[in-house]
Amino acid sequence: MKSRAARWLCALVCIAGAASAQAMSIRELRTLEVNEKEGKLFANYYLVGLMEGLREASESAARAGQKPSFCIEGRKLEPAMARTLYQAELSRNADTYEADMPVQLVLASALQTSYRCTH
Repeated sequence: MKSRAARWLCALVCIAGAASAQAMSIRELRTLEVNEKEGKLFANYYLVGLMEGLREASESAARAGQKPSFCIEGRKLEPAMARTLYQAELSRNADTYEADMPVQLVLASALQTSYRCTH
């Protein structure tokens, strides 16, 4: 239960932060991971919160009758998958992303690629 509460708190912080501040860049995420004592853990929480926020935005669009940005459609999407999705997208499109681009752009592209809508 504590883990679930932490994920929701992180998601809310990320959503609120995205609305009030500039999104974290790829460079900033990398710097956080290597320079902070618990940087890798914080980065993982950021990615999970970002993924949950993107998921909610996509599902909210679908509920409102709009086209969602990606569709899970019964497939597996768990918080632990956020880092893998992010890293795979960076690796797959290494020439596309620059260090100053937002992490949200990378993760959104990863979700759109991995969870294409079939309808």
